[in-house]
Amino acid sequence: MPTVFELQDALNRRVFMRRTSSGLGVAALGTLLAQDLSAESNGVAKGPIGLPGFPNFAPKAKRIIYLFQSGAPSQMDLFDPKPELEKRRGEDLPDSIRQGQRLTTMTSGQAKFPVAPSIFKFAQHGQSGMWMSELMPNMSSVADEFCMIRTVNTEAINHDPAITFSQTGSQLAGRPSIGSWLSYGLGSENQDLPAYVVLTSFGSGRPDDQPLYDRLWGAGFLPSKHQGVKFRNRGDAVLYLSNPPGVDAAARRGKLDRIAALNQKRFEQVGDPEIQTRIAQYEMAFRMQTSVPDLLDVSKEPQSVLDMYGPDVKRPGSYAANCLLARRLAERDVRFVQLFHMGWDHHGGLPAAIRGQCKDTDQATAALIKDLKQRDLLKDTLIVWGGEFGRTIYSQGGITADNYGRDHHPRCYTILLAGAGVKTGTTYGETDDYCYNIVRDPVHVHDLNATILHLLGIDHLKLTSRYQGRDFRLTDIHGEIVKGVLA
Repeated sequence: MPTVFELQDALNRRVFMRRTSSGLGVAALGTLLAQDLSAESNGVAKGPIGLPGFPNFAPKAKRIIYLFQSGAPSQMDLFDPKPELEKRRGEDLPDSIRQGQRLTTMTSGQAKFPVAPSIFKFAQHGQSGMWMSELMPNMSSVADEFCMIRTVNTEAINHDPAITFSQTGSQLAGRPSIGSWLSYGLGSENQDLPAYVVLTSFGSGRPDDQPLYDRLWGAGFLPSKHQGVKFRNRGDAVLYLSNPPGVDAAARRGKLDRIAALNQKRFEQVGDPEIQTRIAQYEMAFRMQTSVPDLLDVSKEPQSVLDMYGPDVKRPGSYAANCLLARRLAERDVRFVQLFHMGWDHHGGLPAAIRGQCKDTDQATAALIKDLKQRDLLKDTLIVWGGEFGRTIYSQGGITADNYGRDHHPRCYTILLAGAGVKTGTTYGETDDYCYNIVRDPVHVHDLNATILHLLGIDHLKLTSRYQGRDFRLTDIHGEIVKGVLA
C-alpha cells in the first residue's frame, strides 16, 4: 500500500509522463501503474475479504460488541469495593498512597483530598462470587458470564486524549480506530452492511457530558472505506439512503453504474486507491437502502425480547434500543459494533448521577448478553464494557454523608469482558486499599487491545500498515496478551 506522499509523487510523475509523447514516458507510466496496482491488491481488503494471512490463527470470536461508557464510570462505586474505607471517611488521602502522582487542574488546587467511600452496598453474585454493586442488579444476575479486570491503566488523564488512546492506541488524533483495524485486517462477512457500525446514546446521569467526535471511529491513514459508519440516534439512522422524489431504484442503479465506470476509468489512469474506496462506498450505500430498513424494523421481535431490554428499547437512540440493534447487527455478521454511551463524567453529585447511568445501562446490558446466549451467538461474540479511565477515591470538592464527586484517575479502573474466548466468572488483578494503585496484575490499554485482537485470531504484532515511512499498528510498539483472562 503506497503512502500518501508516495502516491502524490506517483500521481505527479503520471501527470508529467502523460504529457510526454516519447515511448520511454509511456513505458515508465505503465511500470508505475503496475507497481501501484500490485501494492493495492496486496495491501487493501477487497470486498468481504481481509488482508492475506488474516486471521493469523483460529479465532475464538467472529465479532465484537464494544459497550463504551464515555466519561469514566466510578470503579469503586460499581465493581471494586473497599468497605474498610468507611472508617476513614473524610480523612485526607495519605501522601504514601498518592505518591505525588499527577492530578487534573480540577483538583490540583485542593488543600485536602478527603476520602469518599462508596455509599452503595456490594454483594457477591453467581457461582464465582463476583462482587458487584447494588446499582447493577441485572448485570449481577449474569455475573458468571463476565471476566472483570480491575487493573486496567492508561497514560491519559483527560477525556479526549484518553478516549482517543483507548480507541486508537495514541493520545493524538489521526490514527485508525480499533474497528477500522479489524475491518482492514479481517474484512466483512456481510456485503450489505458495513463491517464497522457506531451507535451513540445520551445518558440521563449527565446529559451535557463530554462530546464525541467522528474521528474516534475514523480510519486514519487506512483507506477510508474502513472507517466506522455512524447510525444517528435521531431522525433517519443513515442520511441520504432514500431516493429523492422522482427517482426509482432502476434509475439510481443506472446512475451508479455510470459513475462507477467513470471512477474506474480514472483509477486506471492514476491508480489512486481512494477512487476504489469511493466506488465501494457508493455500492454499499445502494445495498444499504434495503438492508438498513430491514435491520431497524423490530416490529417482528417477540414482546418477551422487548420486555427483557426494558421500556427504553422503544425509544430510538436510547442505550436499550442500541443494545437490541447491536444484537441484530451481530446476527447479520457485522464485524465490529461500537456503542458509545455518554454521561459518566461525575465530578460532583455522583450518587444521583450514577444511579441514572446505571438505570440506563444495567438492564439492557444484561439483556444483550442473555439474548446473544439464547441465540447461540455469545460463544463467538466478544463483549467489552468500560470507559476511558477510572475515578479517584477522594472527593472533588466537599463531601457529605450522601453526596460527593470524583476526579479522573488513570492509574486503575475496571473493564468487563464477556463471551467468546473469555475466562468467565473471573476477577483479574488487585488494587490497593484505596483503589488508587495496582497491587497485582496490571493491564495497560495496549495489553487490553492486544488481547482483544488475539481473541479475533490476530497477532497484534502483524496487523500493520506503513505510513510516512514507518509500520504502524494499534498497539504501537507495546502490548502483551493478558493470558489470565483467556479461557
